[in-house]
Amino acid sequence: MEKFIYIALFAPLVGSLVAALFSMKPKTLFTGIFTSFMLAVSLLASLVLLFHIYSTGESISVKLMDWIVIGNLSIPFGFVADAVSVTMMCVVTMVSTMVHIHSIGYMDHDKSFNRFFAWLSAFVFSMMILVMSDNFAGLFIGWEGVGLCSWGLIGFWYHKEDKALTSDIYNSPYSTLSPYSSISPGYAANEAFIMNRVADLGMLIGLFLIYWNLGSLQYDVVFAEIGTLSHGLVVAIAAFLFIGAMGKSAQFPFNQWLANAMEGPTPVSALIHAATMVTAGVYLVVRANEIFTVVPEVGYFIACLGAFVAIFAASQALVATNIKKIIAFSTLSQLGYMFVAAGLGAYWVALFHLATHAFFKSVLFLGAGNVMHATNDEINIKNMGGLHKHMKATSIIMTIASTALAGIFPLAGFFSKDLILEVAFGHHAYILWAILWITAGLTAFY
Repeated sequence: MEKFIYIALFAPLVGSLVAALFSMKPKTLFTGIFTSFMLAVSLLASLVLLFHIYSTGESISVKLMDWIVIGNLSIPFGFVADAVSVTMMCVVTMVSTMVHIHSIGYMDHDKSFNRFFAWLSAFVFSMMILVMSDNFAGLFIGWEGVGLCSWGLIGFWYHKEDKALTSDIYNSPYSTLSPYSSISPGYAANEAFIMNRVADLGMLIGLFLIYWNLGSLQYDVVFAEIGTLSHGLVVAIAAFLFIGAMGKSAQFPFNQWLANAMEGPTPVSALIHAATMVTAGVYLVVRANEIFTVVPEVGYFIACLGAFVAIFAASQALVATNIKKIIAFSTLSQLGYMFVAAGLGAYWVALFHLATHAFFKSVLFLGAGNVMHATNDEINIKNMGGLHKHMKATSIIMTIASTALAGIFPLAGFFSKDLILEVAFGHHAYILWAILWITAGLTAFY
């Protein structure tokens, strides 16, 4: 079974490196097909591991090589496939494979077609390192990898100028146009990158505290010994780790970068907002649940912040007119739901909503890309209408995905969202339950 771990992990890297060889050449269809094929191989290996783990109940660990060995510090390049990581592996590879295939058509006329697939597959490889690593240092390498790749993908059309800042309308003394009404992809990429690095400093402090006091960054060692530390120290570790999760999952006050990340190509939005980068924060809390379980007060803070973000982002989605930003605010709102579940200790429920959300949200983003292509890159929903008769297939799949997002029976969103409401009610967190219940109504409305 160990070979399937290596196949699942390194297949996206092979695709990225091959595509990178053609990055400065004119469009080569082969790069899109090959990277999609390698993602499909990774998906197949992940599904084999999923079947094995759920049928036998055992986790699989592999050690590729020693990485950092200095004095008492020994950090290997090790990877683990267990119930948590293999679930994430399947979600990431399945959505990423669909996004790659969709991108072959979506980026058809883009002059940087090959470069796009090199970045996209590198993004998936980084995410796979993040979820498969068996230690916090490896997780951090993947964490920074998705940050770098998101910078390259959000700013992919770096040649586009900032329309608001360069227009005569804005420079007029009588202008009422906001300088942020249409930012450039380069600005959006830098904003996402810098904001995440600020939050990552918190996560690094958390990792330093773990190593300083426990002498290891291996999950099994840390989780076995975390109970030996003082309560205040565990609170500090959990809080600093969560600061990193706040940045990656765009929780308040690190939330603004997520909506502006829409300046990148739509398949990028589907990948960042559905299955990969923004869910990494939720994955960190789920993976380090042994730490957060020791300090329930930190968990309750996480749940309260999640409930606030859920209703706050839903209210932003109500008034937004940019088709992609509405879906981005919706993602923020659903991430709030996941953090409520994780904060209240229902880690598997958070992971379940993460998985269901990844699929219906990626469908909504890819459908929005179809709409933009059909309407000559129109993004204002107030200028749209009557598209069903021209785009029946897109209309049907977006309706199904919207129904799932709204949590309507019998689609997946109903089961995962309902479980989170049940968890909040079961913990007597009636205020959180009421906020989430209202948010569910707002979600169905927008």
